[in-house]
Amino acid sequence: MIATSVVAATEDNGWGSKLPIIPHPSELIIGLIFFGVAYWVFAKFVVPRFEEIFAERTAAIEGGIKKAEIAQAEAAAALEQYRNELADARAERSRIIQQASEEAATVAAEIRQRAQAEADRITAAASQQIQAERQQALVQLRQEVGRLSIDLASRIVGESLEDEARQRRVVDSFLAELESTEPATAQGQGS
Repeated sequence: MIATSVVAATEDNGWGSKLPIIPHPSELIIGLIFFGVAYWVFAKFVVPRFEEIFAERTAAIEGGIKKAEIAQAEAAAALEQYRNELADARAERSRIIQQASEEAATVAAEIRQRAQAEADRITAAASQQIQAERQQALVQLRQEVGRLSIDLASRIVGESLEDEARQRRVVDSFLAELESTEPATAQGQGS
């Protein structure tokens, strides 16, 4: 092997000594052929597969981003719906509270009105009862005063007032006299 390299070095016709950096033309041709074959293999099989993988990854990433955006939009819509429902619930609560307050005020007014009507009815009934009792007391008082007047008049006059018509006339005239003197007495006492 060493011998072949020495022979190759001696046979290079001075190519290696003249231009040490530039490869030999046969090496250059073989390298270009292998490069072309490698390029064709990469271009035909490897690069399309890489492009496919990159496209799948890009699609997966973009799909994930779209899914995330859709999920974010749905979450935002759900949040907005929740906020709207919460605002509606608060408005409904306020409306119910106000309606309950109004109903309570209405019920309280009705109760007050009923209580006032009941009080007025009781007062009217009591007033009527008092009036009836007063009237009854006046009738009883007139009868008692009439009886006492007749007894007194009988004693004073000495005559019997047994006759009922006479008794009534005497009592009525006495009461009329008594009633006419009462207002004058009341005015005199008021002054």
